[in-house]
Amino acid sequence: MISINVNGKPIDFDGGQTVTDLIAARGVESGGSAVAVNGCVVRRGDWDKTRLTDGDEVRIVRPIGGGAVEVTTDPEPLSIAGRTFKSRLFAGTGRFQSPALLQVALEASGTEMVTVAIRTTGVDGSGPDAGILSAIDMQKYHLLPNTAGATSVRQAVFMAELAREALGTNWVKLEVIGDERTLWPDVAGTVEAAIILVREGFVVLPYTTQDLVTALRLEDAGAATVMPLGSMIGSGQGLIDPDAIRRIVERVSVPVVVDAGIGNASDAAQAMEAGAHACLINTAISRSDNPQVMAEAMRHAVVAGRMSYLAGRMPRSDFAIPSSPLEGVPSEE
Repeated sequence: MISINVNGKPIDFDGGQTVTDLIAARGVESGGSAVAVNGCVVRRGDWDKTRLTDGDEVRIVRPIGGGAVEVTTDPEPLSIAGRTFKSRLFAGTGRFQSPALLQVALEASGTEMVTVAIRTTGVDGSGPDAGILSAIDMQKYHLLPNTAGATSVRQAVFMAELAREALGTNWVKLEVIGDERTLWPDVAGTVEAAIILVREGFVVLPYTTQDLVTALRLEDAGAATVMPLGSMIGSGQGLIDPDAIRRIVERVSVPVVVDAGIGNASDAAQAMEAGAHACLINTAISRSDNPQVMAEAMRHAVVAGRMSYLAGRMPRSDFAIPSSPLEGVPSEE
């Protein structure tokens, strides 16, 4: 008998057994799980060969809920890292009241890509949003695991590696948080982590501020998109600076996805009118009074905003301009 630590809790375990034995003994579903031993991710194909020894630190993680209509008039379908999306609405999966409600909201949104967060499980396989994958049709939606909660470069890279093992995807939404109160991105850390992850073969979609220089540096680092915030995560404050989004769109060549802060459909439309290629929306849908209806509203808002951007708005004027000709107006005489 040996003593090991699993997700922060000590347990007794038969000596000489493997990671596969541990997963089975704890009742954790192997599909969608990732394992790290003493800080190193264990590839799924090596679980049977990796024997646990006394004092080992083991992390078992699984995805949890985190953070369309085809527009035939759109001449340039959205393409990210060679993958084409008809929908320009990406959906988060966190804070829904039930998996069933999540399912109907995703269906109403028309989304093709959903984000999931990676968290450790309980030693018995339980944990936050346990079983979230069962609510998501893996054949229908492209999963985008994120590093939500990471506060350092090392932690974000580690979480991305775990997500790749758990879900079998090299796509990752990169978050490195610099301030826990505002959840404001650590832009220097984000750029550093992006460089590392791109080098390791990840398709990186980084969450960032509205700073143009940072956006350019992320593009130079090889990021597949840049994802500037509209405002603070979960705040519902909408776009605090639409012109900043426009500046980023004008300067980078990768898609720009507005992420965080969208509170209602008009915010989503405004983001798209500013030139954003897509919106990632979670809390505005999950915490609304009717997530299914709000998801559908966001679906139409993203389409309308994109069409408005492509059409080009009328010039602004400091004076009224009559829409009807003044000539020929009947007089009283």
